[in-house]
This record gives sequence, C-alpha cells and structure tokens, in this order.
Amino acid sequence: MSNELQADVVVIGGGPGGYVAAIRAAQLGFNTACVESAPTLGGTCVNVGCIPSKALLQSSEQYEFARLHAHEHGIGFDALRLDLHQMLRRKDEVVGQNTRGVEFLFRKHKINWIRGFGTLRTGNAVDVLLADGSTQTLKAAHVIIATGSVPIELPFLPFDERRIVSNTGALVFDEVPAHLVVIGGGVIGLELGSVWRRLGAKVSVVELMPGILPGSDDDIVKEADRIFRRQGLELHTGTRVTGAEISPETIVVSLERDGQARTLEASHVLVAVGRRPSLSGIDAGALGLTLGSRGEISVDDRMRTNLPNVFAIGDATGGKLLAHKAEEEGVIAAEAIAGKPSRMHYHSIPSVIYTWPEIASVGLSEQEVRVSGREYTAAKFPFTANGRARTMGAANGFVKLIADARTDELLGCHMIGPNVSELISEVVLAFEYRGASEDLALTVHAHPTLAEATKEAALAVLGRAIHI
Repeated sequence: MSNELQADVVVIGGGPGGYVAAIRAAQLGFNTACVESAPTLGGTCVNVGCIPSKALLQSSEQYEFARLHAHEHGIGFDALRLDLHQMLRRKDEVVGQNTRGVEFLFRKHKINWIRGFGTLRTGNAVDVLLADGSTQTLKAAHVIIATGSVPIELPFLPFDERRIVSNTGALVFDEVPAHLVVIGGGVIGLELGSVWRRLGAKVSVVELMPGILPGSDDDIVKEADRIFRRQGLELHTGTRVTGAEISPETIVVSLERDGQARTLEASHVLVAVGRRPSLSGIDAGALGLTLGSRGEISVDDRMRTNLPNVFAIGDATGGKLLAHKAEEEGVIAAEAIAGKPSRMHYHSIPSVIYTWPEIASVGLSEQEVRVSGREYTAAKFPFTANGRARTMGAANGFVKLIADARTDELLGCHMIGPNVSELISEVVLAFEYRGASEDLALTVHAHPTLAEATKEAALAVLGRAIHI
C-alpha cells in the first residue's frame, strides 16, 4: 500500500541538526515533516552520543570525587560502593527526558514525524519505508538532508558492541572492563576512557599521531597529557595499531611504535578513530549530488547543495562533527528556504571536551597563527592563581588567549580547567563581534569566579595581568 503527502519542507534525519531545522522551518510558517527511522528523536547526540556520555561523565566524576577527594572537604564515607546498574539507569532516564522533550517540541510546532526510513528520489520526492512495511511518499518543495555520521570501523576489529565497541557499546557495558584499550586519542576516546578509568578499569589509549587531541593547541595537548597520565590513563602516542587477535577470553591488540612491535591484552576495545558522513537513503550518483573528497555533501554558506531546493546540514556535510554546528546549520537552511539573508560562519564555533578538567577552544591554535605568518601575542593565566578554582580544589589548567599584535583582535582561545565548557561562551561572543583582548580585559567580572581567569588572560595579553 502506498500513499502520498505534500509538504513545504521535508527533513531527512531527526538528530540535532534535523530536528532544529524542522522546528525553525515550522516557526517560519512552513508545513514541515521530519523523516526519522529510530524509535526516538534526537539522533546520535541525544541517544548514544552527547547526552548519555555526559550523564556518565557526571556520575563518574561524582564517584571519583567521593572516592579520592571528599575527605579533603571533611566528608567521609563508611562504605562507598559503585552501583553501575543504577548509574546506567540514570543515564537512560536522562536520555529519555531529552528525547521526550524533542517529541514535545514537534507536537508544539505541529511537525509531522514520519517514523520510517527515507530515500530521496529525483524531483524532491522522499519515499519512506514505514515500520509496518508499508510505504509513503512525501512530495517536498524543499528537502533538508540531515543524515548524520557513523563511526569508522577497523577491518580487523569489527564492532560487536559487547567487547569491541563504538561509542554506542561503550555506554552500556554491564560491568566495569578489566582492561579497556581505546584506539584513538580524540574527544570520544578520552571522554569515554575517562568514564571507565574513574569507575575502576585499566584504560590504555592508543593514538597514531605524536600527541593526543590531534589539531588542538600545543599547550593544551601538553597540559592534558600531563594531567591524564597523572590521573591514571595509560597513553601510547605515536603508535600504530597493526592488528588484533580475538579469542573468547581476551583481545590481543598489536602495536608498532618507532619500528618496535608490542601488544596489549584487553578485555574490551573501544574503537574511536573517527566518524564518516552517513548518506543512508541518499544515492548521490543517481541524484547527481556533488560530494567532497571524504564523501561529505558539498554545500555553500547557505547550506545549499548543487540540486535545486535540496539542502544539507550537520555531519553529512563534514567539517567539525559538532551538534551545535549542526543545529546552527539547520537554522541557516530553514531561513535560506524562507528567503532570509542568513549565512553560515564557522570562525566562532566552540569545541568542548568534557573530561576533567574540561577543555574548550574557539578560533585558531597558536601553531596555526604562527604558520600564517601573522604577528600575534599569546598569554596564559593559570587556574592556580584563581581564588574560585582553589576553593573548588580544581586548580589545574589555564586560560590562553591569542590576539593580533597590531589590532589586538582575538584570534584564538584555549582553555583547560574547571567548567571551561561554560567559560568559553564569553569569548565566543567576543569573536562574533570581532572583539579584542582589551574588550575582555575591561569587562568587570564578579569575584570570586572562574571567569576572572579569562579577564586575567586578556590582561596578560596586554602585559598587565594583576594576579600573576
């Protein structure tokens, strides 16, 4: 049985980019439908990515504080214990609250959620295979592709999501792994590695590049490496994974560094070597859709593809795979459909890593500025000199600012320390207005607050920091 519906805007994919695009399109008065095959809205981020991982990071931070640091505050426990199943239940409850929240927003804005697998055809028709086996065709005036990304799998370590896992399986271990080998020292690997280390696992992180967090500012990499090793993460940088032997008892991972071979014997392996665009339901060749060199959909600054009235957003378009980037692209696409002069700008999109301490950045790294040949001034302010950080017992890290030496325009900001996921927004706002370090330096910050470290770093760029 087949039937056909008309819509002004059809969004393929209900993740952060897709559902935000649908909401903005509905706000602009368009009859909007969103095609999503998963049982819940929210995509990877809400269901098996950003939200559940942060729930576990928060819970594991609480556990480690109670185990290692509570006594410093005069708090003692007679019998501290880990209830992993309750921790996982709480994570699932948080996910459920978020997915139900997105469903509520769809009802509020009268967005038609078509629950099925969508395939884009020529002429902006979307064929949907529904859960009951029937089909439905949506005829759209405009289509927004928001199909996301999927984890990259190593051929010799195929995912079974029990012992050899992607980010999805790493969220649902039914017991703390004895030895978790994490392949990839990027955001996902370090966040999830941190969770299980705090809960008692031995965690070994293997990274091909010379340092963890490839692409990050060099000072951040050095500080993070020092702190994570001290916390107990075993870091193997500049190391290639060459193979693996899988048995019912163990997974023996073969490594090579500087021509020397060695092995790691693991109970579980997390493969976190990156993600690739998912074009599920999008036959680029048949549609004539232009792709980039890494299989991503090519778009302009209004999120338009080369096909008439077809837009693409989020991980499917490549670049930094960030939920907030996808959300903003979704807004731009909907507004472009409405004829608004909206355009996407990427220079002031922050990146955050939710380890402890947290890491946050916006703009260029110091090495990127140096390579450009631009004259600059860089300065850091340590959290050891911040009163609020000392009261928290969380004085590791620093705020670093980079500014143009002639104009003082901010070029980059890199933070590692307590709650920097929140502190970075002040600098992002300054970036939006092409602000200078002086703008931050002249802004009165409440005392005692962590944000004073940002003001002091700005003062340091000007050569007049007060508290160092």
